[in-house]
Amino acid sequence: MLKWAIIFAVISLVTGLMGFRGVAGVTGTIAKVLFAIFLILFLIALLAVIGVLHIL
Repeated sequence: MLKWAIIFAVISLVTGLMGFRGVAGVTGTIAKVLFAIFLILFLIALLAVIGVLHIL
């Protein structure tokens, strides 16, 4: 998930530098959404691991 967010962010930067503002905006939004999903899933996994370690 993070890999795809980084790929879309790079595509957004490159297309923005080339002047394709529409494509840059769309890929930037996709990158933000993917990063947010990654962050939420990471925090859930982190809380799960902490919960399991606390039980042990």
